[in-house]
Amino acid sequence: MRYGFIGLGNLGAFLAGSLVREGFDVVVNDLHPEAAADLMAKGADWAETPAAVAAACDAVITCLPSPAAVDAVVAGKNGVLEGAKKGLVWIDMSTSDRHDVERLVKLAQTKGVSMLEAPVTGGVHRAAAGEITVLVGGDKALFDAHLPAFQAMGGQILHMGPLGSASVIKVITNMLAFINLVACGEALMLAKRGGLDLAQSWEAIKASSGNSFVHETEGQLILNGSYDVAFTMDLACKNLGFAHDMGKEFGVPLEIASHVEQIFWRGRQEYGGNAQSTQIVKLLEDALKTDLRAPGFPARLDPA
Repeated sequence: MRYGFIGLGNLGAFLAGSLVREGFDVVVNDLHPEAAADLMAKGADWAETPAAVAAACDAVITCLPSPAAVDAVVAGKNGVLEGAKKGLVWIDMSTSDRHDVERLVKLAQTKGVSMLEAPVTGGVHRAAAGEITVLVGGDKALFDAHLPAFQAMGGQILHMGPLGSASVIKVITNMLAFINLVACGEALMLAKRGGLDLAQSWEAIKASSGNSFVHETEGQLILNGSYDVAFTMDLACKNLGFAHDMGKEFGVPLEIASHVEQIFWRGRQEYGGNAQSTQIVKLLEDALKTDLRAPGFPARLDPA
């Protein structure tokens, strides 16, 4: 089976790289051709447009930063559906709103294209190691057919149910991560202002009932001062917006998430949409004129 991969950003380049590394036949495309150079050196082929990728492949994977980008790449001029043969499978690994997924799958069906959604979670460093978690929604038989590709790209692979279900759980996991990130900053600031050693405090929290995945990973980048998590304020605000809309739709009052969303909007205004999402903690550092730094922590997370 030949896979196309469109979207070679911070995340997509590692996911596509895992497919190539595991021996899959891969055709790649990106707005920036230079992003494909390393993959092509390792055996991937290049196609000039998303339509050309679709024409050359049995399945096309997209990993894109926004619903608008997905729409343009899949349904736009020279898009995937323009080049698709009947029977093509489209696998979207972007984080999308489930209503966008439902709209695009109907459009895909008119072209004889089947769809799986497969957003990922766990951080870019886990994608680099091929250990990221893959959350899949869609037909179970289709999921089974492409399970080897998911296993090449990820560690834990979870079939969440029908189309739309993976989008819902991905938004939930991201919402929790951003809440934990803000809480992590406040906890570290309490330790700093309380006169504690921050490195030792990080270890104590890690070994406690208050630990979280975010503390173990992004907490290190805060203490280093790089904040370099390879995830932007724009993306954080997008994801929290999805959670906000979901709360209204399902009738769930998201009081904590709504407050965190406002904090991230303020962070984006202060540092810009391309700033690292981890810099949300810098709002507190700047307000109190107190840096949260400790020696011995990495500037970037090593592959898991």
